Order: sequence, then C-alpha cells, then structure tokens
Amino acid sequence: MATLQDICVAAAINILSAFAFLVAFAILRLQPVNDRVYFPKWYLKGLRSSPKSSAALGRFVNLDFKMYMRFLNWMPAALKMPEPELIEHAGLDSAVYIRIYLLGLKILFPITILTLVVLVPVNWTGKTLELAQFKNLTFSNIDKLSISNIPTGSKRFWAHLVMSYVCSFWTFYVLYMEYKKIATMRLEFLASECRRPDQFTVLVRNVPPDSDESVSEHIEHFFCVNHPDHYLSHQVVHNAVELAKLVEKKNSFQNWLVYYQNKYERNPLNKPTIKTGFWGLWGSRVDAIDHYTDEIAKLSEEEDAERERVIIDPKAIVPAAFVSFKTRWGAAVCAQTQQSKDPTIWLTDWAPEPRDVFWDNLAIPYFELTIRRLLMAVGLFFLIFFFMIPIAFVQSLANIEGIEKVLPFLKPLIEKKVVKSVIQGFLPGIALKIFLIVLPKILMTMSKIEGFTSLSSLERRSAQKYHLFILVNVFLGSVVTGTALQQLHQFIDAPAGEFAKTIGMSVPMKATFFITYIMVDGWAGIAAEILRMVPLVIFHLKNTFLVKTEQDREQAMDPGFLSFATSEPRIQLYILLGLVYSVITPVLLPFIVAFFAFSFLIFRHQIINVYDQKYESGASFWPDVHRRIIIGLIIAQIIHMGLLGASGADKSTTPCLIALPILTLWFYIFCKGRFESAFVRFPLQEAMVKDTLERATEPNLNLKTYLQDAYIHPVFKGSKLDIPVAIDEEENNPLVPTKRTSRQSSIHSFDVHDKSHSS
Repeated sequence: MATLQDICVAAAINILSAFAFLVAFAILRLQPVNDRVYFPKWYLKGLRSSPKSSAALGRFVNLDFKMYMRFLNWMPAALKMPEPELIEHAGLDSAVYIRIYLLGLKILFPITILTLVVLVPVNWTGKTLELAQFKNLTFSNIDKLSISNIPTGSKRFWAHLVMSYVCSFWTFYVLYMEYKKIATMRLEFLASECRRPDQFTVLVRNVPPDSDESVSEHIEHFFCVNHPDHYLSHQVVHNAVELAKLVEKKNSFQNWLVYYQNKYERNPLNKPTIKTGFWGLWGSRVDAIDHYTDEIAKLSEEEDAERERVIIDPKAIVPAAFVSFKTRWGAAVCAQTQQSKDPTIWLTDWAPEPRDVFWDNLAIPYFELTIRRLLMAVGLFFLIFFFMIPIAFVQSLANIEGIEKVLPFLKPLIEKKVVKSVIQGFLPGIALKIFLIVLPKILMTMSKIEGFTSLSSLERRSAQKYHLFILVNVFLGSVVTGTALQQLHQFIDAPAGEFAKTIGMSVPMKATFFITYIMVDGWAGIAAEILRMVPLVIFHLKNTFLVKTEQDREQAMDPGFLSFATSEPRIQLYILLGLVYSVITPVLLPFIVAFFAFSFLIFRHQIINVYDQKYESGASFWPDVHRRIIIGLIIAQIIHMGLLGASGADKSTTPCLIALPILTLWFYIFCKGRFESAFVRFPLQEAMVKDTLERATEPNLNLKTYLQDAYIHPVFKGSKLDIPVAIDEEENNPLVPTKRTSRQSSIHSFDVHDKSHSS
C-alpha cells in the first residue's frame, strides 16, 4: 500500500513528466517544420499556409528568439476563443465535449472545498486506526484522513451523512442546469446551422420484398403513395463491402509505389527491389516499381468489374435506402412516425450526415441485428469477467510483495527507499493504464459487429461498453479484490462480529491506488496528448518518403479527432471517484479537480488547432453523459450507505440515506422527460420555420441537384449510378399502372410517376 512518501514520489514523477511534455510541445510547435502537426485544423480550413523564410535553415527551425520567450502563450490563447465562435469553428459536438470537463469542475470543485474543510478535521481527530485492536490492519497516513478513522458508533458519522446529502443535491442542481443549457444549445444549433443533406433525408430499412418490382421501384411507389406532397427522391443502398476492400488495397499499393518511385529518384543508380512473399520476408525478388505497377493494374481491372457487378446485380441491392424529401418538415414527419401497420417493416429514422455513415453495416440484413447484439452482449459479459483475472494478476505484481515473490533476486534493490516509493506510488497506475490500451479497439469491433449504421452511434455504443467495463473491472474490481487481497490476513483473523467493521475500514484505503492512477493517466497522460509524438513521427516519415507536392503534404497530415468512445468513459470514472470518495476520503478530490482543469485547457487547445471531427451529431450524446453521471451518483450513495452500516454508525444514520437513491432516480426521470426529446426528435415547428425562411431567401434552389450525390457510397463517387428520377414538382401526380400483375386491386395498383415514367 502506498504511503504518503510514495504518493509524493509519484506526484513528483508525474508532474515532472507532464512539465517535460509541455515544454517539449511549446518548443516543437514553434518550429516551421512541425507547423502542420500542431496546427492542421487551420490548414484544412485554408486559413494557414506553410511558414516561409529567406534563410535555408529558417524553413526548419524558428530563428525568432523572441517567440521562445513567449512559449507558453498557447495557454491563454486556448481559453480566449468564446464558445459561440468555438461552435462555429469546431462544431457543437466538440464544444459540448469540452463542457464535460467543465461539468466535472462545476460538480467537484465546490465539493472539494467543502469536504476538505468539514470532513478532513472530523476524520483526522477520530484516531481509530491507531487503536491496538486494529494493529494488524495495513494503513497509511492518508487513511487517517478517511472515514475509516472514525470510532464505531460515533456521532461524527452524522457529518458524513449530511455531506452525502449536500453533495447529491449540489450534483442535482449542476446536472439540471447543464442539461438545460445543452438542450438549448442543440436547438439553437439546429435552427441556425446551414443546409445539410441529413436535414432532408431519412434512412429506411427492412423494405419488404416484392415479387413484381425491384427494391428501388418498390420504395418509390411506397413513398409516392404515402408521402405524395413531400417525397423527392431516393438512393438505394448497395452491398459494396468487397469493392471497398479492393479500393483500400489499391490505395495502399499506390502509396508503396510512390514511396519506391521517390526512393529511386533520390538514388537512380540503385533500383529498389522487394520480395513477393508474406510481408516481403521471403519469395522471389523483383523490381518494386514494376511489381506495384502491375498489381495496381490488376486491382483496377478487378475494381471495375466488381463495381459493374454491384451496379447491375439486383442481389447487390440491400432492402434499405436513403429517402429525401422536398422539405425538412416532410422528412421530420417521416423519420418520427410509423410507416406501416406492421411495425417490423418500413422502419424509418433520421439519416446520419453523409460523412457519419458507416457504409459497411448498411449491407447487414435487418433480421440479423437482434441476433448479433445478443451475441455481443454475451461476449461483453465474458470479456468483462475474464479480463478481471489478468487485471488482478497485473495488480498483484505491481506491489512490493508481488514482485519479491516472482523475482526474489531483486529484493535487495526493491527494499531501497527510493525504489520502493517508485514501485508503490507509480507502478500500479501505469500497469493498469498499459493493460487497458488494447481494450477500446476490441469494444469498437464488437459495436461494428452489432450493426450500427453511423460512426456517432458506434462511438456511443463503444463508450457504453467501455464505461461498463471500467465500472466493473477498474473501479469495483480494484476496490473489492484489491483491498481484499491487501487485507487478507486481517479478514481471516478477524472474529465474525468484527468482519463488517474490517470491510468498512478497508474499502476507503484503496484511495491511494486511485491517486496514483489519476496522476499517471490524468496528469502525465493528458500532457502526452498535446505533444502528439506519434503523429509527429508519422508525418515526418511521410514527408520524407511519400510527399512530392503540397497536396501530398496535406494528405500526410493526421489531425486526429476526439475519440468519444474512450475519452468520455474515462471522464465518467473520475466523476465517479469524486462522488464516491467525497465523503469517504476527501483528500483524493484535489487530484481529480486538477485533472479536470488541466484536461479542459489541453483539449480546448486541441479542438481549436488540431482535431478535425469526422462527423457532427449536434451533441446527441449528452443524454448518455447525463445518465452515466446519475449511475455514478447512485453507486456513490449505495457505497456510502454500506460504509456507514459496516463502520458501526449510529443506527439512525444509515436509514436516512435510503431516500437518496430514490430521489436520484426521480431526478433522472424528471430530466429525461424534460429534456431528452430535444436530442431524439426535431420539432416540426422549427422545421417549418427553416423551410419557410429558405423558400423566401432562395426561391430558385434546386434541392434535387443538391441532394443527388449526397448519399452515394464513397467507392461510387465519380461513377455513373442509376440514380432514381425524382418527382417533378410541376407534375399533377398522374396515376399510372404499376408493374404488378397479381394485385391490381391493392392500394399500389396506381402510383405516382413522373413524365418520363408515364411515357
């Protein structure tokens, strides 16, 4: 268990690491050669160009030494941009994501001040851990500041009960005001944003088969009959998964071809060669340029053949389509209503914006989705369960006793005071962080298998899985198994009547582990984020071997993006820790507050200068954020009840806490009914206002042309697809026979066609 000295050593290591990262960043960002690494967003917007210098050295190194004196000016600059300008610059998703860090500060900063002033003196003067009956219990000076140091049956527990109520009601207030603010921001954003294809488009899935008509014809007939005044056009979805793989492979080969061509131009006397076997490790040696030229030619032929097959083959068309309407109002009505008396067919929902579409999953048959999600739910259960075993093993090795047991020859070195402090104060946190690196990719793959059709929904689903994993394995696993292992001898020797007391006093002692984890992940880890070491190295490698033109240099940039699937669950863990330990061990809270303040500064800078978001969902993720904070608050309240009961508090105190989870559930239901509709539905009134304003300001707008190519699969861009002809507004909706021969008396016997069809 980490002592106060160990915590100080860990703090020194992490603070020095964070400072080193920040200084390195401040210097590297000033160099002209790194300008596209640290300011890519401005290049993508066309508002920045490569620095020019008359001196040859000046193209690579900043020779203006006055700028080095102001190397920290990026900090006030990151805070200077007002929020409305930030929304216009980076989008609402990015601006609201930053507000999650601000929300953590709003909740925990006042709680930190209050609990340090009220509870720390109450805990410190308890002196329970120094009693002889607890001499076998492992504890540190930090634990004397926790609830474990309060005597059994003491009236002091009333202070903790009152603080639990204060923390809960303050959290209610902050969450309500933030939910109200974000809902207003979203509605204002949707009302003020420019015209986008997804405002007029609905994704239709599970189109029922028809023996007489193709999928495209069936869709056109259905919407001409049921939405005659608003239907405009539609684009069927093709199963182009194999074609996309060919295109990706071809692009990879083209990059290698450019690399070897550049290499040959630099050294014409030595023509590059490669081996044709696996990863170039074996096989016959051939000319690299000729090899990739031939491979690209073969892939081009395969690509053309596959593209032609996908376009012509009716089996390559899946029962789904993007249906566009003449007005936002018409799209809103269709997206938010049931289209058929059978609720399992003609399923409609708002279409993601074109860059948000995850095309691979559109080809999945709708009936498979339930089975896929059931299998992934079972898989997630086993992943969480089995991951607990290696995490517990790694944590057992990340302490003095574990290392001495596995590597006994290191005992003389480990017993040295400095080495011991580093191991106990730094190693547990870094071991856990390293072990969790691969997890987000596994969870994202599982979400893709589940069949979600947009990148934003994939990220939200992955975030949900990651949050559950962190909750069970990192928080509950570390608290329960970690503490139980550390205090195993005390648990075995304790009388049956004292067992509950031992649990009540041992659980708060895991605060020292979380302090080390917060410093590793939340201090040094966030500072490493701004340095962007991996993108820096990759950019210079591409710039050296692949870049010929300015366009190539722009493509070599990797601005990155906010990974909601991994970052938001981490924020939730820190909020959970703050809510849990606010009453138990308040000394942990300053470390969390420092994380939120530091992260707010770092990510605001990154959003302004670096990240280029892949999509814009209008902050549709906020209900998930709110719900997970509520879950954390309920967990904290239950733990507080359990600890007060296990610690032998006055019998009248514990029942007083039962009302808190009930109040929290009521608060969640109230906020859900009050605000959530703003994130899942688009008001018809707002849609009509935007439509009316657009007709007044742009009476000659050709919406059909604007939407024509919006939802074509990227692999078809530039090729001629058989796009369905839209209904002509000037046509008086003539009725013409369909191709059906067996159901002439049905409602589809006469449908709407334009002049080209009727002729």
